[in-house]
Amino acid sequence: MMLEVTDMHAFYGKSHILQGVNLNVKEGEIVALLGRNGVGRSTTCKAIMGEVEPKGSVKFQGQEISGKKAFQIANMGIGYVPENRDIFPGLTTRQNLTLGLKPGQKDGAGRWSMQSMFDMFENLDRRADVEASVLSGGEQQMLTMCRTLMGDPDLVMIDEPTEGLSPQMVQKVAEVLKEIANRGISTLLVEQKLSIAMDIADRVYVMGHGQVVYEGTPAELRQRDDVRKEWLEV
Repeated sequence: MMLEVTDMHAFYGKSHILQGVNLNVKEGEIVALLGRNGVGRSTTCKAIMGEVEPKGSVKFQGQEISGKKAFQIANMGIGYVPENRDIFPGLTTRQNLTLGLKPGQKDGAGRWSMQSMFDMFENLDRRADVEASVLSGGEQQMLTMCRTLMGDPDLVMIDEPTEGLSPQMVQKVAEVLKEIANRGISTLLVEQKLSIAMDIADRVYVMGHGQVVYEGTPAELRQRDDVRKEWLEV
């Protein structure tokens, strides 16, 4: 098992956000984490990554990582693409990608290289030496995803990658997510667009009130009108 989360709790101050989350991600699998805004999906990713202190068990490739620092977790092989597109605005596209490499890692030593990023996203190639601050929102999202992949993670958590993007860019992001899985990388995807998640995911979890309230395949969820109405539809 690539990732195992067992009875994970997390707090913001006195607010009990995660209330016993249980989920897992297998090797090479795309797992979608669904739910309405505010139910704890992003906090789940942050707790796994060590950005929020988790209570409970978080195992990565069989090793307990709960309590480790975020940079230690990253070096172990978990990549994280946050919702807020944390680029370095004063650095160029190329420099941002270089910062995605792990300490001592050379470009092209893993499953991804800077050139492979440019091949996937021609816009980044054309703007390789432009400061990231002038990139469009879609280009910044591409850059954030590519920078994470440069570190050659075994598992990548991606939070709302299609938020605010054009339909054409949404389709491109979906293609990249499939390519990530094709290269044997496991993915935990937080996605608001149900159609995208249901199209590319192998399994889905639905969250509500800080807990997982449903687990199944996309095909099974399509048959569950009750689950969609209660926990997903606005």
